[in-house]
Amino acid sequence: MLTVALDAHDPVRLARFWAGMLGREVAEEARGPLLPGDDTQPGLRFVPSRTEKTGPNRLHLHLTSTDQVDQQRLVTTALALGGGHLDVGQRPEEKHTVLADPEGNEFCVIAPGNRFLAGCGLLGELACDGTREVGLFWSRALDWPLVWDQDQETAVQSPHGGTKVAWGGPPVAPKTARNRQRFDLAPPGGDQRAEADRLIALGATRLETGRDGAIMLADPDGNEFTLTPP
Repeated sequence: MLTVALDAHDPVRLARFWAGMLGREVAEEARGPLLPGDDTQPGLRFVPSRTEKTGPNRLHLHLTSTDQVDQQRLVTTALALGGGHLDVGQRPEEKHTVLADPEGNEFCVIAPGNRFLAGCGLLGELACDGTREVGLFWSRALDWPLVWDQDQETAVQSPHGGTKVAWGGPPVAPKTARNRQRFDLAPPGGDQRAEADRLIALGATRLETGRDGAIMLADPDGNEFTLTPP
């Protein structure tokens, strides 16, 4: 099961925002508030951090809508919960709405009728900056099939369906600091060391082991991700 960890100055507030957007309950855990996921929708964990946001995140969420009324409802909900509109240079003819959560993390509410995200659920996509190589790496790392591979763009999806994880291909902006949004992986069967060795053999780089026993690695594009303790 895939979880996205988000650095947050106020993890409780951010967790409540996303709980309201996604209709999930907040679970209190030692590593930070968690919105549990399932086989088709990733979880979201909010990690206490004082790191500052210095530019666009390499990962942002895409929420789907069933019709125009539902799209506007999601936008209204986001604004009521403390989010705001965001101008990232989107064109007037583009039908999605770009927003920011209370800590400035970009996300989009996608217009109804998007074929690529049809049937993916409310959290339709984790849209990432990244190369084709990193998409192929994550397909092998997660053991999820590649559902898009065209013009250097890739996407994977759980065998059970649900949220797609997509990489937009080059050009990829230079990485200047640790990502404030990262993947958290639980080792299958609880064997953290064996899973770390497998991921390194696939192309990951080992970075460090945290005080809590979590192993920090980087994917082929240098994006940090965590292998949590069993």
